[in-house]
Amino acid sequence: MTDETTTGGTALAEAGSIAEFAAEVGAEPELVKLPQDVVISDAGPCKKHVRVTIHRGAIDARIEEKYRELMVNSPTQVPGFRPGKAPRKIIERKYFKEVLAEVKTEILMVSLEQLAEEQTLSPLSPPELDPGSVFIPDDGPMVYEFRIEVRPEFDLPDYKNLKIRKPTHTFTDEEVAAESRRILAPHGRIVPKDGVDVAVAMDDMITADAVISRDGKELNRVAEIQLKVQKQLALQDGVAADFGKQMLGAKVGETRAVSITLSQELNSSALRGADVQAAFTIKEIKTIRQPELTPELLEKFGVRNEAQFEEHVRTRLNRLMDYTQRNVARESVMELLAKDAKWDLPQDLLTRQARKTLQRRFVEMRSAGMSDDQIVGRRRVMEQDAVRSTAAALSEHFVLQKIAELEKIEIEDDDIDAEIDNIADQQNESPRKVRARMERDDLMEALATEMLERKALDQVLATATFEEYEYSPLKREEGEIATADADVVKDTAPELPAAAAE
Repeated sequence: MTDETTTGGTALAEAGSIAEFAAEVGAEPELVKLPQDVVISDAGPCKKHVRVTIHRGAIDARIEEKYRELMVNSPTQVPGFRPGKAPRKIIERKYFKEVLAEVKTEILMVSLEQLAEEQTLSPLSPPELDPGSVFIPDDGPMVYEFRIEVRPEFDLPDYKNLKIRKPTHTFTDEEVAAESRRILAPHGRIVPKDGVDVAVAMDDMITADAVISRDGKELNRVAEIQLKVQKQLALQDGVAADFGKQMLGAKVGETRAVSITLSQELNSSALRGADVQAAFTIKEIKTIRQPELTPELLEKFGVRNEAQFEEHVRTRLNRLMDYTQRNVARESVMELLAKDAKWDLPQDLLTRQARKTLQRRFVEMRSAGMSDDQIVGRRRVMEQDAVRSTAAALSEHFVLQKIAELEKIEIEDDDIDAEIDNIADQQNESPRKVRARMERDDLMEALATEMLERKALDQVLATATFEEYEYSPLKREEGEIATADADVVKDTAPELPAAAAE
């Protein structure tokens, strides 16, 4: 355990959480800088114990000032004395508790603000401090202490002039046409699939009964579940990674075996992360009949004719390519900068940070122009093992936050306004509506964090050299992800760490 002692004050970088906590303690007092001693010691992985000692002289001076104010203008008249003429001892006896409580609140807030200003730690959450447990003793200094989660301490390697691989791709007319069909599918009609030898194909809609079992023991039955056939299927508490491959070619009445990996967050510890088997019996096969590009439908995409719609699709694909390039670059940067980092991240920290991590990923996908269906599928896959994915995301966050500090990167209100305008333009909505939705869903902090990390990554990429290679984001490994609101395991829905509440 190491101790750091600072006389005159210690501070916490990236400490909006402590500054906000200080503001909640009480009204802003007009006090000069406090003489205080701070001792910071290790309290476990990503945790620090902070002990603050405030010199008695500063406390007595503030108490004396309060009594002088009361002597001149007490809030109520003291019986037997004219206003402002009561003896000091009577004033002290009458207002002793009120004065001590007010002084404690003011001094505690100023002390916390000094901690938040002088930058030696990087908090990840507000301090574990109960203001009610802090008191001013009859004699001696005022002492309070708390624990706080902090960013791990590490040396950042040189992030300039890195060599990074960069995927590139020029979309063909066939790919644009396929993406057009995907975008228009939600506006089409689901109709029975015609033909002599009807079989399941990708993008078909099927109705099936499912029996889920493990080692021959039945776990659950789901009747007439409706599914879209995509490469992956994300259910409430499990993911079938090869769903499309295992369903292709199936006919009505046929039963296909599908492997499902259960969530790591299940209530049942015996089933967490387990592989189970699902027998899907096909009852009906339907297909999506593409809609006509009527003026009314084109208007929903903010365009007037087919040529503009095609350009709209190409723009979406190019944004997807940019999103893919940034993700690949991010992974490459992390591999180079954090490959030797061995951070011991406590489980409770990962659990609490899971929701914020998913929110940042949600904002990234929104900014890339992904549809709601695409976002829901990817988010559900991440939720299946939220703690593991959070550990990886926090590592990225720590590195990019440190780069942002070194490069003095900040996010201003104008930056957020511009980003909201960008998202609104992609979704063909008004910026006011997008902002209202993000505020309602508590995503504004996630948006600011994602933008800060993006700017930090831009600083790294600005000096990097790239090795280009051919890769289409439409052929990414995860493929499209279908979703179904059904549990794999009966009455054992995943207990996600504050992530599924959205």
